[in-house]
Amino acid sequence: MDAKRIIRKVAVLGSGVMGSRIACHFANIGLQVLLLDIVPEGAAAGDKKARNKIVDDALAFALKSNPSPIYLKSFASRITTGNFDDDMPKIAECDWVIEVVVERLDIKQKVFEKVDKYRKAGTLVTSNTSGIPIHLMAQGRSDDFKQHFCGTHFFNPPRYLRLLEIIPTADTSKEVAGFLTEYGEKYLGKTTVLAKDTPAFIGNRIGIFSIMTVLHYVDKTGMTVEEVDKLTGPAIGRPKSATFRTNDVVGLDTLVHVANMLSQNAPDAELGELCKMPDFINTMMVNKWLGSKTGQGFYKKEKTATGSEIYALDLKTLEYKPSQKVKFASVETAKTVDSLKDRLKILVGAKDKAGDFYRATFFALFAYSSNRIPEIADELYKIDAAMNAGFGWEMGPFETWDALGVAGTIKEMEAAGSIPAQWVYDMLASGAESFYKTEDGMRLYYDIQSKSYKAIPGTENYILLDNIRPTKTIWKNSGTTVTDIGDGILNLEFHTKMNTIGSEVIEGINKAITLAEESYRGLVVSNEGANFSAGANVGLILMLAVEQEFDELNMVVKAFQDTMMRVRYSSIPVVVAPHQMTLGGGCEICLHADKVVAHAELYMGLVEFGVGLIPAGGGSKEFALRLSDELQEGDIELNNFKERFLTIGQAKVSTSAYEAFDLGYLKKGRDVVVMSRNRLLAEAKRQCLVLADEGYVQPAPRKDIRVLGKQSLGLAYVGANSMFSGNYISEHDVKISQKLAYVLSGGDLSQPSPVSEQYLLNLEREAFVSLCAERKTLERIQSILTGGKILRN
Repeated sequence: MDAKRIIRKVAVLGSGVMGSRIACHFANIGLQVLLLDIVPEGAAAGDKKARNKIVDDALAFALKSNPSPIYLKSFASRITTGNFDDDMPKIAECDWVIEVVVERLDIKQKVFEKVDKYRKAGTLVTSNTSGIPIHLMAQGRSDDFKQHFCGTHFFNPPRYLRLLEIIPTADTSKEVAGFLTEYGEKYLGKTTVLAKDTPAFIGNRIGIFSIMTVLHYVDKTGMTVEEVDKLTGPAIGRPKSATFRTNDVVGLDTLVHVANMLSQNAPDAELGELCKMPDFINTMMVNKWLGSKTGQGFYKKEKTATGSEIYALDLKTLEYKPSQKVKFASVETAKTVDSLKDRLKILVGAKDKAGDFYRATFFALFAYSSNRIPEIADELYKIDAAMNAGFGWEMGPFETWDALGVAGTIKEMEAAGSIPAQWVYDMLASGAESFYKTEDGMRLYYDIQSKSYKAIPGTENYILLDNIRPTKTIWKNSGTTVTDIGDGILNLEFHTKMNTIGSEVIEGINKAITLAEESYRGLVVSNEGANFSAGANVGLILMLAVEQEFDELNMVVKAFQDTMMRVRYSSIPVVVAPHQMTLGGGCEICLHADKVVAHAELYMGLVEFGVGLIPAGGGSKEFALRLSDELQEGDIELNNFKERFLTIGQAKVSTSAYEAFDLGYLKKGRDVVVMSRNRLLAEAKRQCLVLADEGYVQPAPRKDIRVLGKQSLGLAYVGANSMFSGNYISEHDVKISQKLAYVLSGGDLSQPSPVSEQYLLNLEREAFVSLCAERKTLERIQSILTGGKILRN
């Protein structure tokens, strides 16, 4: 990346759904943003409020949307609004100008004419178009403009979808394309893919083919909406929204628009024919059954006497019927297999309706993807990366093909009429058996031009456990693996279901610390699961509580507490690198680490209150300790106590790593945030080495924690009773609140007093076990385990 080029301020031209949210994401990473749009018709000169109404309303709408496009509401202050007529000269102050106006070439060209007039030389200019050839937009512009111009196609919503396609033209300088590729990955947290200026680029080109293949297969075979969504979701490593629910969210009109554009502009015959819409789609378009935006699409929600019910569209009769749960024997069999690669082999090999579906759609996808090289990309890994990051597929077309076996699958593909590109046959003839392989901890891809394996560019900055685990594992049990990640640092990963914490994880944490203390310099706790940890194994807690094995339950909780204290007081630094859901016990590990290196997308919280309990893995103790460290005399003490009490009592979960600081889960000045998920472990290792190099000293257990006793206990009791009187909480909620307040207050001490960590751990453990004896707590745990729903009994 060009070290001289620094991005401080960005202009976003166009404040629609994409523009406003792109502006928010640049504000997320700390940049100043200028967001401009057109002046409303009739707005008087000098009336700034009226002239900025379109852009101001669009930004306000974006900031209120759910999920939020911004990490913290306060970050919105980094965005300044304006309009094209009055404020375009201000782009001279910007380092990067991004156009996100309506998808019309003539309008874009007019906008770029103004941009060229006001921008300073060297300013980056990019377009977020998804359908217009990039090179056409730069026609008539200056040479400096053309050299610094390309496409930067964000996927919606920009904060959450990781794909960013970089599309240079023949005039774009290599420095600019390289800079944007690295900047997008490192600072915006994206998977950046260098694409060619071809219709729909990479992600949508392959994605539309996949969707249209499914639609035509359904039209031919009569499969139902529910059946297809059962087969195209998590069963094959894809989002829960699968095919038809995803279309409802995106909008059927969007799908039809992109498909029509591809039908007219894509050079390949396969897609041109496939983009002809089935009759049921045409009827839905006429009826305006476009999905969520019109209240009905492939699904709709109907009000019933007991609440509401989901109805699904019968594609034969085009009538809505109550959505049916469907089962396939092969899917039920494969469900028990954790490895996606192994699961795919079962599913594609199945001799039932599901197997027929998978073979037809996968084989067509494999052939189409192989035949798009070198048209849309020169390297196969770019196609997989685009589908991983843009569509949420765990495995892209070539990764899936590898899992099934390239050579063996080709014979079946040929029989089905799905013929792959010649380069695949040439690859196999050369002795290469797969599209990817791993050597020395580095993932390599088959490079078609050189007919050899090469490292994926940029991945030298990553530490990916999947790559190094096979040769660097030094210990493992059924739920954890300890891996040597180099330079004297170990990594501990969880791989239980949802990375929940049970006895095997407790054993793994203790073993990893022992190994690190004996022969290494530090320990990192991280994993590559969808979520860092969903918390403690509540099924075990329920089992012990129902059997009234309270002594054993007390021992289980104490073992967890002792392990957390070992994380805190080991003789080597322990750094935890959480991402996505980090709840309950997963949060408590972070609370006890020497440092947390968090991914920006972090949903962290102590959520035990929701199942009728309080945090008892040191979480309640740690909140009391942190409260003590920030307390001041007088009323502020009680205000701070109230905040900490409500964070746990309301089971607050952060919506980003930055909000986790405000909620007290992360420590300002100590913990750090990383935008790139791929760089998380490498940064955690670096931070662990820094702690070791600074001469890490084993801390001493705290005995100076100042608790407020009856002073704060009374405040909490009055507040809980008031909430109960107003019917905001249940009688059982009051009981849990009182238990929590008792721990955070250090008991009913007559005056503020210093206490030890062990004193508070004993209190929280006693409260936890006593709540496990309550019938209503058991009902809450049962509700979570059986239906995933929080019961407020």
